[in-house]
Formats: sequence, structure tokens, C-alpha cells
Amino acid sequence: MQRKLYTVLTFVRINTKRFFRDKTAIFFTVAFPLIFLFVFGGIFGNETNVSFNVAVINESKSTIARDFTKEVKSQDKLFDVADDVTSLNSANEKMGRGELDATIVLPKDFGTLKNGQSMPTGQAVIHYTENNKQAAQTLGSVLDVMFKEVNGKFVRTDMPFTVTSKQSNERSLSQFDYTFAGLLGFSIIGLGIFGPINVFPELKKQGILRRLHTTPLRVWQYFLSTMASQAIIGMFTMVVMFSVAMTVFHLNVVGNMFELALFLVAGIIMILGIGLAIGGWAKNERQAAPLANIVVFPMMFLSGTFFPRFIMPEWLQNITAWIPLTPVIDGIRLIATEGKDLIDILPQVGMVCGWAIVIYIIAFRVFRWE
Repeated sequence: MQRKLYTVLTFVRINTKRFFRDKTAIFFTVAFPLIFLFVFGGIFGNETNVSFNVAVINESKSTIARDFTKEVKSQDKLFDVADDVTSLNSANEKMGRGELDATIVLPKDFGTLKNGQSMPTGQAVIHYTENNKQAAQTLGSVLDVMFKEVNGKFVRTDMPFTVTSKQSNERSLSQFDYTFAGLLGFSIIGLGIFGPINVFPELKKQGILRRLHTTPLRVWQYFLSTMASQAIIGMFTMVVMFSVAMTVFHLNVVGNMFELALFLVAGIIMILGIGLAIGGWAKNERQAAPLANIVVFPMMFLSGTFFPRFIMPEWLQNITAWIPLTPVIDGIRLIATEGKDLIDILPQVGMVCGWAIVIYIIAFRVFRWE
């Protein structure tokens, strides 16, 4: 038994060294997921409150209009004001191209005293396109609150009914939290499936597996060594991604890192079984690539890799819950961003283990040395 384990450790060293000497493998396993991380992190990693890209066209010369324009421009976290827009025609062009959410126009009589009135009045007009109707409605609500503060300086009104807000102690997930867990799933797919389907057919083509078959090497030894080496490579990749996400995009990992690492290894090994089954069965790349795409694309788009599953219809959520990658991504998200432990995510752990048993039974049965 000791000799058999020595053989496994030997192949672990060989597979690991071969990976780190292969620049192409390093790019697609480490660098390629990092590219996606920077793309999605740039989109979702710095999200704060609601922000509007607007233009403010002040046609009035009143002090109130000037003060209101300055107030809007000073709210830089809420409004991104286009200073180069000075007319409604240019604003319409930018709105038509999607560069502006809406345009706020203060008419000439805004903030002026009209005949018979004791206080200045005015009505701001929000111009928007059909595609930005929802943003314009939200913007209208925001401006309404701002005008209430202005109105309070002229008219004192006691409201019989009011509303207040209270922050709960629960931490909600940001879009980046969801996306990061999905990106880890995407990285695991590349490591566990595309790795073996690229290596195995090539080894068969070169006759290396056929020569290994003439030795005392057994399939379980070869699988175990591949699982161990891929787990090492996978953890290296995960460490790099977590380091970048925490340093650059300020990801806050609230769960236990040791439990997260155990779950990641389990997920990598389970998904690796799919790659071993496809790569072990296929005689060449022409057989492996189409079958891999059939398996990978549903997992990539239906398991919450790039967008959360809760936005899907309920019937589709029920179906996608049984996809092998789904419990992996859900478990990563629950541990890393919600602070759950392995006991709390027993359903996900159970599904990962169950899928691993089924997948490796298939992989052992379909594996061919040539």
C-alpha cells in the first residue's frame, strides 16, 4: 500500500510541475479568471448609492435657481452632472445615445415672484427618453425631497403622517458579493473541466496513457494523483483571486477561511470528476470539446456564475438548484459573504458529495487509456 501511495505522490509532483511550467495553462487557469474579476469588479465592486447621470440647464437668473443648481452639482455621490451640456438639443442627443439618464430644466420664471404672489415659485422639468422612464421617475422623487427642504424655508407645514427608516443588524449582499462567488465557480470550471479535456486527449494521441497502462499503475491511482494536483493548483488560483478581490475591490470575507478552503477543495474535486469523465472517455479533441461545451454552458449561465439565480423564474430556480455547480457557488457565497459554517450549509455539502459519488462512478466506467 505504501508503494501505491508513493506512486500517487510521484504523479502529483509531476502533474503540478507540468502545470507551473505551462504558460498557456497558467494564463487560462489563473490570469483569465482574473481578467473577468477586474471587469466585473470594475462594474460592481465600487457600487454605492443610486447615482444619476444628468444635465442641468438653468434658464432662470433667480438666486434660488442658481443655489439649486449649485446644490445639485455639490451632490457628487448622487448626481454626475454633465457640465458641457448647455442646451436641450445637445442634452437630447446625449440622452439618445444613453450618456445621460435625464435632463433637469429650470425655466426662465423658476424662483421668481409672479403677480399677486408673496413668495417665489417655479416648476423644474425633467426630460427623459422612453428607455429611461424608471430612472426619471426615481429622479423625480429625489428632486421632490430636495424641493421640500426649499419649500420649508417659505411655508411651515406640520405633516400628520411621516415615515422614518431604521437600519437592521443584518448585512446585505452587494452585487459584487454575488458576482465574486460566481467568478470562483467560473474558475473552478476552467480548472476542473477544461484542464483534463485538453490534457487527456493529447496524452492519448502521444501514446503516453497507453504506455502507462502497461505498468502496474491503476486508474484509481491516476485519478487520485490528478485530484490532489488539481486541488493544489486550484487553491493557488483561489488564493490569488481572493487576494485581488480583498485588496483591490475590498471584498469582506466574514466566514471561516479554513472551512471555506475545505469546501473549495471539495467543489474542485467534484467538478474535476466531470473533466476526468469527458477527457477519459474521449479519444481526441474533436470528441471532447463538443461534449464539454454541452456540459459547461448550462452550468455557466444557470448556476449563478455571472448573475444571481434569484432573478430567475421560480420554476427555473428549482431546476437549476440540481446543477452540480450550483451548490458549489451557493456554498462559497454563504461561507465567504454571509459567515455560515459547514453545518449551516449541509444541504450544499450533501449535494456536492452526492454529485461527486455519481460523477466519479461514471468517470471510472468510461475511462479509456487510449
